[in-house]
Amino acid sequence: MWANREWIGRWFPSDTPPGDELAAYATWCTTVEGNTTFYAPPSPEAVARWAELTPPDFRFCFKLPQHVTHERRLRGAQEDVTEFLSVIEPLGERVGPIQIQLPASFEPEAIGVLEQFLGAQSREQTWAVEVRHLDFFVGGSSERLLDDLLSDLEANRVILDSRAFFASTPVTPPEIEAWERKPRLPVRPVTTGNQPIVRLIGQSDTDASMAHWRQWIPKLADWIMAGVEPHVFTHTPDNRDAPDLARRFWAAVRDELDARPSGVELEPLPEPRRPEQQLGFFS
Repeated sequence: MWANREWIGRWFPSDTPPGDELAAYATWCTTVEGNTTFYAPPSPEAVARWAELTPPDFRFCFKLPQHVTHERRLRGAQEDVTEFLSVIEPLGERVGPIQIQLPASFEPEAIGVLEQFLGAQSREQTWAVEVRHLDFFVGGSSERLLDDLLSDLEANRVILDSRAFFASTPVTPPEIEAWERKPRLPVRPVTTGNQPIVRLIGQSDTDASMAHWRQWIPKLADWIMAGVEPHVFTHTPDNRDAPDLARRFWAAVRDELDARPSGVELEPLPEPRRPEQQLGFFS
């Protein structure tokens, strides 16, 4: 997300008007998932506005609409995909890997459908596939078939890690809600393309989340040193502190790279737009 109004006055300037949150967000982070496209394609007017509010090096990792992935289950959906790509085309290079989030009921027996779908797409567009059926996570023939398919077609695998979230009992309403709907799956940190997507689901306690995510830092540094360009998204149940948490995680990966004699560095993040200094009342 980029339009959490709880961020106004906390992380973003207090005079940020509704509809302009993306401009502030783009000074804190350089990529966003664009989850709203899962529910419906954006309007051309919205896309034009997004291009206006973001710099050329910003990246949107949109999700394909659920009409394609969950209702049609990738079958007979090429016209819908073509229309979706046409709508977001004005964003140009700002379009990062497009996520194909498949339901847990998408079984290994349907792998041929995924192969046919990906084979029909342009290689000029980068794709990322998120599967949720358990058979794709246990190291057997189904997982090998999936990873080989994605590698052959230069598609990325979306990696979801919810272990930090499920490490403690939910207390707050957002935690209880997330407890019911977030998937619990083994974590498979593999790269099948050059732009993997890593989705880290943490706790409301951001320090506890960072402690759990520490094991990702050397892995991401290894990938970056190998020329891989991961897109990493950090989430908590309420996302109240998500902008700051994302930058903290980025800084930890930067420090890991700086400690290695490789000479590989992360591009610096932009200077964030912050709230003006608040003056308190005299007592």
